[in-house]
Amino acid sequence: MENKKEKKSLLRSGIILSIMTLASRIMGLIREMTKATFLGTSMHADAFTTAFMIPNLLRRLFAENAISVAFIPTFKSYLAKDPTDENKKETQQFISSTFTLISFLTVCVVIIGIFFTPFITPLFCKAPADPNSTGYFQQVEMYLLKSQEITLLTRVMFPYLCIISIAAFFQGILNGCNIFAPSGFTPVLFNGLVILGTYILAPYTGDPALAMSIGVIIGGTVQALFQWPFIRKTGWKICFTTLRKTFSNPGTRKVIALIVPTIIGMAAYQLNDVVSTALANRTGEGIAASLQYSLRLQELILGIFAVSIGTVILPDMSSMANKQQWEDFNKLLIQAIKIMIVISLPVTAYALVHGQELITLLYKSKSFDDASVQLTLGEFRWHIVGLLFIALNRVISPAFYAQGNTKTPTLAGIISFVANIIFALALVLPMKGDGIALALTLASLINTIFLFVFMKKMNSIQVKTVVLKTLVYTLKITIYSVIAAVPIFFLRPILLNTFANSSRIISQGMPLLIDLLIFGAIGILELIITKDDTMMVIIRKLKRK
Repeated sequence: MENKKEKKSLLRSGIILSIMTLASRIMGLIREMTKATFLGTSMHADAFTTAFMIPNLLRRLFAENAISVAFIPTFKSYLAKDPTDENKKETQQFISSTFTLISFLTVCVVIIGIFFTPFITPLFCKAPADPNSTGYFQQVEMYLLKSQEITLLTRVMFPYLCIISIAAFFQGILNGCNIFAPSGFTPVLFNGLVILGTYILAPYTGDPALAMSIGVIIGGTVQALFQWPFIRKTGWKICFTTLRKTFSNPGTRKVIALIVPTIIGMAAYQLNDVVSTALANRTGEGIAASLQYSLRLQELILGIFAVSIGTVILPDMSSMANKQQWEDFNKLLIQAIKIMIVISLPVTAYALVHGQELITLLYKSKSFDDASVQLTLGEFRWHIVGLLFIALNRVISPAFYAQGNTKTPTLAGIISFVANIIFALALVLPMKGDGIALALTLASLINTIFLFVFMKKMNSIQVKTVVLKTLVYTLKITIYSVIAAVPIFFLRPILLNTFANSSRIISQGMPLLIDLLIFGAIGILELIITKDDTMMVIIRKLKRK
């Protein structure tokens, strides 16, 4: 009975988190649409993209990485102990020590980052090389303006690292207690406040990029404050302790031991963004911004299912690993992989057919013209091909983390980073932004391959079974996706001509909607006719309801 209740609770949490994540990704897309409206693919758009990337990269290292990989598994091990007064006291000391550690480290990094920002920004600006070239002084002026803008915006947004790290720590406590809804809703608030801040502050600052940067700080602060009342309801206190107690606490030292290797791997993975952004800024105006617009579309799709599933299964996998329930562990992993495949491959096929309409509908405005659409479209096609690999990485990595193995995904991340750098350098000259997007997709593929290879070292995972079922199911859903995509490929030009003289929402939206309904109906019919096991599970659940 207890296991059934736990499964129902997990399913309910997964549904709630999926809804929240969907809302968050939609709001994130609206945030990018706001940026496209105000900044387009201009120098200011490149500057904001670069400035936000720097603290955001560190956020992923300190916040998301530390909490998901190290804090939650350790916190769950404390909660698994008998609820005696002594154990509760130890857990509270662990929470206080970890909170102190995160706050201390992020404040130090913020101070150092603000000071060194002017020395970092030249890496993302291409200085004119030939004084005798035409328009040399105009190029110098543009270089200085862009450098100054990146420096200003980076310094404004650097405190976001500290604020959002605390918010992520709160999320770790709530998720460890199987409370997902509040943390799932905070990104919605964040994106909403960034959008609101841009519209309200832009007329006063005279710089929409600066207005958006201020909105980032306000949104991050609200993310942390919103979770505070829910933390109090759990009974755990959030307070500081001394640095001596922090670094001597056994739980916090375990977190540090777990996170240090992953920081190296995650740093390698996140440096992909740094290198890609630097190359994009040096390749041409608007490429850094257009890459971000493309990635935002991909993240919208990815976030609907991959982030939700990855977040929900980690605590459950950790519990199964602690209890050594390896059969259930493998079943959960295979089921999660199949869900990723059955969603990501059809979405990829549909997006390849209708990428231009998606970008035009969502982004096109006075500042985001036809040239911006074509620039973003080329990159989006190469990004979306890598959707499956990124999605698989989101569920395979937790299988290692749940067992306290952080070194293996770290090594895979380092290999992926090196591959991305090599591919990006090789492809950026002949393909420009498209080459940078393709490099990321190839690197994600390599990361997935090595995660499967490294599974052999994990005796708890049935490697042959997992790999075989993944390959067979991938081939099956690929065939289904191609079959479903053929009719909408030929129907697309007819629909576009039919609605050509209507408004942008109708001219682009109606072909997207009609083809989506046809594509979805064909895909679902294929799954039902072949009695796909994942589809059958969904149908059985619907019948019970």
